[in-house]
Amino acid sequence: MTIPRPLRLLLIALASLAGAIVLVVLVALYLLLQPDRFTAMLKEQASQASLRLTLSSPASPTLFPRPALQLEGITLVASDAGPNAMPILLAANGRLVLPWHALFGRQVVISRMQINSPRVDLDALQSWLMHLPPQSAAVPDEIPRIATGVRIRNGSVVQNNSEWLSNVSLDTGRLAPGQAFWVNLSAKETDGTPLQWQFSGVPNIANGVLRLDDININVTDSSATTLRLNGHAHWMGAANASMQLQGKFHLADAGDYDAAVTLNPAAQDKPLLLHLKLLGSDNHIDLDLPPLALAQWWDQLGNPQGPMLSVPPGNGQIDMAKLDVGKIHIEGLSVQTGDAVPATAESTAPPAKSAASKLQ
Repeated sequence: MTIPRPLRLLLIALASLAGAIVLVVLVALYLLLQPDRFTAMLKEQASQASLRLTLSSPASPTLFPRPALQLEGITLVASDAGPNAMPILLAANGRLVLPWHALFGRQVVISRMQINSPRVDLDALQSWLMHLPPQSAAVPDEIPRIATGVRIRNGSVVQNNSEWLSNVSLDTGRLAPGQAFWVNLSAKETDGTPLQWQFSGVPNIANGVLRLDDININVTDSSATTLRLNGHAHWMGAANASMQLQGKFHLADAGDYDAAVTLNPAAQDKPLLLHLKLLGSDNHIDLDLPPLALAQWWDQLGNPQGPMLSVPPGNGQIDMAKLDVGKIHIEGLSVQTGDAVPATAESTAPPAKSAASKLQ
């Protein structure tokens, strides 16, 4: 069948017009993506928390299969940090997947965030938290929405230039106000022990307070040690945070404990403190601890090159029938630290730290 020449010319004209329209749409969408708009938003959010976000190269936009921004060489440092300061976070690259309607609206919405090979430095994180001005970390007006969650692969957590956690993978569910938000994390400890951590909670913001209700935390490792906690938390900005959690802690070969964790907000003369309480048949722990100092102390206990036994950083008391840390076995451990140490009758000077134990 031969197509008449006028019809053939019409079809060619229509095809050319359709191709031109597609090309114009693609160019328009590319321009609407405006990588600078989204990277500026990220930098502004970081600046509001006294953080400085830098990229090794400008964000690279893509349109298919979905609009996205590719971020290379991600560095996050404290705003007042010097040029040689250790970054809080380093990441090889990241990707922000955006919904199509985000191209046409003023509100910046992220469908999914992916980060590859991030490195988190706990010392830099602690320093940033300690020097955080109260007004620099206010509760946002609304919870940022992430339609399909966050994904992190091949991450690590370091402290004192030594690795604390390796092979960190993290996946989250949808982030939206009033809806259950979940996080699944897996990693390896310094001795190679696999660690699994699951969290869920319902976030809401009202009257300048970020609430996390219906919190559920489950932590397990390969030695059958488990921790299960339930409760709620509030954040009013900066270090003004509180949390109440209760549950059970099962330590392999040591039985079950009643566990309670309370976070007390910082005051003018007191830092943010974590109150940790474990009660078992032969063991009792009741401590007030700076949260990040606790992580450093625990890391020293689990050092595969030799545990470093020291008094916990904080106030309180530890009574344990026995404690096994690496190759060290301790019986009848009793530690009193900080304000828990009783003052002597002969002196009114600040009490010294004391500890009594039997080593084998």
